[in-house]
Amino acid sequence: MSRTPRTRRSAYRALASLAVLALTAGAATACSDNGHAAKHPATSSASPGSGKSSEAELHMIDNGGHRLAFYVTRGSGSTIVLDSGGGEYSSQWKNIVPGLRAATGATVITYDRSGLGRSDVVPGRWKVESAVSDLAAGLKQLGVTKDVTLVSHSQAGEIATYFAKGNPEMLSGAVLVDANLPQFFTDEEIPRLVAATKPEVDAARKDPEKPENRQLLATADGFATAHRAFHKLSWPNSVPAAVMVSEKTPFAGSPEDAQHWRDAAAAFVQEAPNRTLVTAEGTSHEVPTQRPDLVLKAIEDMFDTQH
Repeated sequence: MSRTPRTRRSAYRALASLAVLALTAGAATACSDNGHAAKHPATSSASPGSGKSSEAELHMIDNGGHRLAFYVTRGSGSTIVLDSGGGEYSSQWKNIVPGLRAATGATVITYDRSGLGRSDVVPGRWKVESAVSDLAAGLKQLGVTKDVTLVSHSQAGEIATYFAKGNPEMLSGAVLVDANLPQFFTDEEIPRLVAATKPEVDAARKDPEKPENRQLLATADGFATAHRAFHKLSWPNSVPAAVMVSEKTPFAGSPEDAQHWRDAAAAFVQEAPNRTLVTAEGTSHEVPTQRPDLVLKAIEDMFDTQH
């Protein structure tokens, strides 16, 4: 397994994906769009057997005074929701949505979390409870109330855990792609993560209005307290889950942290018989963009098992 240290930007992405720092250069720029049901070609897909293109519709959802961009590729019956990693937004799934819609016939939804993509910036620190509220509000306003397969990369694993805990009846299954899991954030690991990111946080404080710095600071603020609480959570046994772990993990340069990441995933899976563990061989943490085929297969397998 490679232990080659990443570049500075890649290190930022790994940390962002762990929810330590939500930072991706250029990805945090919020764009304003007043349209409703506008076309989003990047996530176009083909309807099974129709031979016709089915493009995603953009819906601007209001939740507590801020708007969020949800992209809906219409299908029938079931719904698959794709939730991006830290600092990423809906375009992270552009190479997965078309094949997923064609293979399953389900409605596929992606969205931009607050402060990212077309969604409004919400000042203050990043709160997982607010992110869960945004996702729940979006699905409710889109009329999605059951039979959801939730696919979550990295930081979105935290959102998935809180969402599943509060809304287990909505979920038919979940695929957690190199995702944050409660088991990882121990009292020993949290200080290590905070210390590792301190130089980047300090540098970001010098220019807090820069979009990527804003995301970084919002996630770093209150990190330790938030993740001690996250560590106490448990995934509902009624919701099946597939856990995909990248071979290199987000810690290619730190064997100790990498092993802890793998151990946390294994511990999560061992807690219930309806959970499976898959190692994405040869991949870094950027599994959705690096190996969309592996993610697509994992989602199809979960979807087929539940339908």
